[in-house]
Amino acid sequence: MRAVRMLALPMLVALHSACTPFQHGAPGTGTGDSSVPRPGTSPGPGAAMLRIAEAQIGAPYRYGGAGPDTFDCSGLVAYVHRQVGLAVPRTAAQQFASATPVGRGELQPGDLVFFRLDGREVSHVGIYAGDDRFVHAPQRGGHVRVASLAEEIFRRGWVGAGRFYAPD
Repeated sequence: MRAVRMLALPMLVALHSACTPFQHGAPGTGTGDSSVPRPGTSPGPGAAMLRIAEAQIGAPYRYGGAGPDTFDCSGLVAYVHRQVGLAVPRTAAQQFASATPVGRGELQPGDLVFFRLDGREVSHVGIYAGDDRFVHAPQRGGHVRVASLAEEIFRRGWVGAGRFYAPD
């Protein structure tokens, strides 16, 4: 794991400088600037992953899509993690089972949020953006977008949160 982190650091720096920053109040996002690091600080892996996820906003949903042009929910998560050198399982249920659990009050940008939207198994995942918002690929005919944990479907379907990186 230490070797993965050492290899991921240069990649994170390169990705951070190449990503378009999230714009406060961008149409359709509904988020503030909680994911933007303060001047003079370097983002951790979670912030870098969030920036990569935000750069995918507007990409079309496609079942089985794992980027770079189309995504399903777990494909978006796998794609974002791949960009920083981390391999994660492919499905939302597998990601939930393998992630290090994070309490809702401990959520940081880049953490994963999991839901049961149909049936007993975890069926949906998104990337936490801060301020009770997350980036996800919602459903057939949709596009990658920002949603709120306060939306009824996500409040009712909440299962938990987790991460695959060492926090800052």
